[in-house]
Amino acid sequence: MKAVFGDVDLVEADKLTCQQLANHLPDILEGLCATLEVEDLERIEPVIERDAIKHAMVRWRPGYRIEELVRELDLFHQTLADALEEFAGSNSEFRRRHEARARRRVAETLSMVTLTSIREVVSERDQKIDDYTGKHERANHELTLKQRLVNDLYESRMRITRSVVHDLRNFLNAFSLAPQMIARAPARADAALALANRQATDMKALVDQMVEYSVVLGDNTPLTFERVDLRELYDELVDASRPAIEIKGLCFHASFDPSLFTVTSNRLRLKQIAVNLLSNATKYTMEEEIGLALDAVGPDRWSIRVSDTGLGIAPADADRVFDEFERAAGADIPGTGLGLAIVKELSRLLNGRIDFASREGARPAFEICFPLTRT
Repeated sequence: MKAVFGDVDLVEADKLTCQQLANHLPDILEGLCATLEVEDLERIEPVIERDAIKHAMVRWRPGYRIEELVRELDLFHQTLADALEEFAGSNSEFRRRHEARARRRVAETLSMVTLTSIREVVSERDQKIDDYTGKHERANHELTLKQRLVNDLYESRMRITRSVVHDLRNFLNAFSLAPQMIARAPARADAALALANRQATDMKALVDQMVEYSVVLGDNTPLTFERVDLRELYDELVDASRPAIEIKGLCFHASFDPSLFTVTSNRLRLKQIAVNLLSNATKYTMEEEIGLALDAVGPDRWSIRVSDTGLGIAPADADRVFDEFERAAGADIPGTGLGLAIVKELSRLLNGRIDFASREGARPAFEICFPLTRT
């Protein structure tokens, strides 16, 4: 204790009490004495190593540096060497060969203690560095994802702004043309009013879908999960969608997997997803048929699948169809380009996975797979 407290290089030792400073050194000393008694380090080595590891951990946690740990153990070695010399001088039966053997045993033991302690401290330090590095990498990854999200949101908002401004300008242009047409040619008043009404209808549809999309994006309240009877939902979707499909002269093929029963989900959001998919299919399909299917997918998922015989979408455009205001058709087919963006966001809220298969000129199909939580 005197040697440690008197060493100016051992700064951290000054912060410890005598009890804390003693730590596991008495246990190490006891192991060393046992080694000297039996003259066999290997027999006692596991016990001394265990005490050396404990000693290193107690020193490492308060802030001991490796050089301080080594210096402290070196002072311990010097103290033992002085004690050995004093014992040899006071005991006539303790010959030089005994002293040399004892010094070698002490040196071997303290060398093993020092090596074990350093190895433990380095291991703990490396582990802490790895932990800090992992946290740093995770923080950087999260920051990158958030930055990417911010950039995506910025681009999305700019795209929305440009699209709304474009549609609003067209709407205002059409409305400004109507009174001019009536003033120049009163006989064409009906055509002018029909144009204005059509533009007003399109603008109302845009506003309605923007309101729906803003509600989906801005609703921070947790979703309420409830028991949803999939057969009842299916029947409701068929009854609600059939008139609009058949009025276009299209066939409507619907099927329900009888293995499906009641699941835990949000009925309103499920219906909203299916209605948007069916409305989108009805809009872009000019002939033949539209399909709706609710099926079990493996042991733990189920799906809503909507297919049609519409235009199809080129692979290069497949990823964009879920973006705001992205439309696969030309201006001759009315629409806001928000329906599939709403589907994408609602599917995310319900842990749904979107599978979209299509190619230009082939029948497209949207399939949303949801967790199958039976109730």
